[in-house]
Amino acid sequence: MAQESGRHGRNPERQGRPSWWLVAMAAVVAVALAAGCAWWAVALQRRHTGATGSASVTTPAAEPSRDTDGTSPSPTDTPSSHSPAADDDATARAKAAVEAMTLEDRAAQLVMAPLSYGTDPSALSSLIQDERIGSVILMGNWDNGVDGVRSQVNLLQSYAQDRGDTLLVATDQEGGLVQHLQGAGFDTMPSARDQGTMTLTQLRDDAAQWGAQLRQAGVDVDLAPSVDTVVIDRASNEPIGALDRDFGLDAEGNARHAVAFIEGMRASGVGSAVKHYPGLGAVAGNTDFTDTGIVDDTTGEDSDELAAFSRAIREGSPAMVMMSLATYAQLDPQVPAAFSHAIVTDLLRERTGYRGVVISDSLSASAVAGYDPSQLGVMLIEAGGDLACVNDPSYTMPILDGIRAKAAADGDFAAKVTASAVRIMALKMQLEAAD
Repeated sequence: MAQESGRHGRNPERQGRPSWWLVAMAAVVAVALAAGCAWWAVALQRRHTGATGSASVTTPAAEPSRDTDGTSPSPTDTPSSHSPAADDDATARAKAAVEAMTLEDRAAQLVMAPLSYGTDPSALSSLIQDERIGSVILMGNWDNGVDGVRSQVNLLQSYAQDRGDTLLVATDQEGGLVQHLQGAGFDTMPSARDQGTMTLTQLRDDAAQWGAQLRQAGVDVDLAPSVDTVVIDRASNEPIGALDRDFGLDAEGNARHAVAFIEGMRASGVGSAVKHYPGLGAVAGNTDFTDTGIVDDTTGEDSDELAAFSRAIREGSPAMVMMSLATYAQLDPQVPAAFSHAIVTDLLRERTGYRGVVISDSLSASAVAGYDPSQLGVMLIEAGGDLACVNDPSYTMPILDGIRAKAAADGDFAAKVTASAVRIMALKMQLEAAD
């Protein structure tokens, strides 16, 4: 109706509407924004007064979703913080928070900057305070324990305090060779392949313990588990099989164990990211270190390997899905999965029905070294992704500048930036509510 009245002249009924109506509407908007700000003030206070002393952790009971033998499906009793109503409430508050942001600040929510062990958190102070980066990933071999990590995370969060929201803090805590956080208070996690030998109940309970340790350290999201199903010789599968990063089972078994891992983490208030969609189990090269041997010729829409992800996503409701940087000849032979609209939007979002945050694998990886860094984040968002993750700090600003420039020049792209910012902010609010 507003468009039609704009074409054909002012609506007489609207023209005669008293001015008090505008005042009332302004008051409603002000109340909504004030409520959103108040919520973030409480969240910030809770975040900065969290436990930072003892490294001991009391693990909450993990929510059951399987029978005690670990094999038979049964209804899941999801906690209230993860119920559809809670998600809708978080989305409504996220929309109000994003509405109050400038377009540049919305774009900054879409970038995850790295902090490597041994780097002073002050190195990110300008990115957080001035550029308003919304997320940080902890990289490297942190051996300073739960308390040491928490003190560093608290410093990072202090840089965000004045701007009215919190950082989303993530790390890779898969187990085995991939466990960035170690030392006092952190269990030594078995490899994913060893986790695959556990019953679902045991894995769920252990994941709840690992999640409690991450939560006490100030970590919001564990970029795990790997749901890749290895379908070639394990030693030849450099990124996954050779490193025991998969559960070592068939596609159905991998999905079940992924769900147990996700549920355990969620019981302790930590989100999970299933990776590396749509799977790295059929490639030879490691996308982190090479741009050769990373074309998957076999995975298609009806492959069991892809079905493992679909089941893990639908039953586990992970906080994030991480996109692979390999190229999939049967799905989209033109670009890596993270940049493919056919894979991210058509397959993951529409066919699988995933509504959450889609994060890239590291965009500073060798697999995408041939692309202009300023276009990496743009291509991810155009495809339907949300969060550009990087391991090399020199990529952070080129990626952010590229997103901002595209959003300023293209209204359709700006709308995608806004939608992604809402998804990311909603996730932050859901995780804060789990405290």
